[in-house]
Amino acid sequence: QMATIRFGPPSSPCREASAAEQAEENEEKIKWDPDKLQQCPYDKNHQIRACRFPYHLIKCRKNHPKLARELKTCPYNARHLVHKHELAHHTETCENRMRVYTEDETDDYAAPFVWGVNTLPQLSPLTRPTNNLGPSFRAPNTLPWLD
Repeated sequence: QMATIRFGPPSSPCREASAAEQAEENEEKIKWDPDKLQQCPYDKNHQIRACRFPYHLIKCRKNHPKLARELKTCPYNARHLVHKHELAHHTETCENRMRVYTEDETDDYAAPFVWGVNTLPQLSPLTRPTNNLGPSFRAPNTLPWLD
């Protein structure tokens, strides 16, 4: 039998969460707990609170320069320090890696970019951009930072 947990006051209509959903929510809270202890990659005897971990990494990197040269930072999470030879595998399997979905181009029929070629339609003198400042104001002929 699956346990259910009710959200909100008992008299209000509310959705019920399964035990699995509740366990997943608790796991997320624990995962991001600022007081959770993490092991320092430079010194295995160091157990650091998650909220202080980035500061500790900077300090410990200075104290262990030889090991610091061997460890590389994960591109998805700066708290992940792995050996050089393991970085490729780590980046493929990192829990913080976000999948990027490619989408179709919005304008499949746009003219291709060619360096030095203007593919935009030319404005005729009649369709020059105008300002709506009124007859007593005029736009400057040159810009001060181009002189």
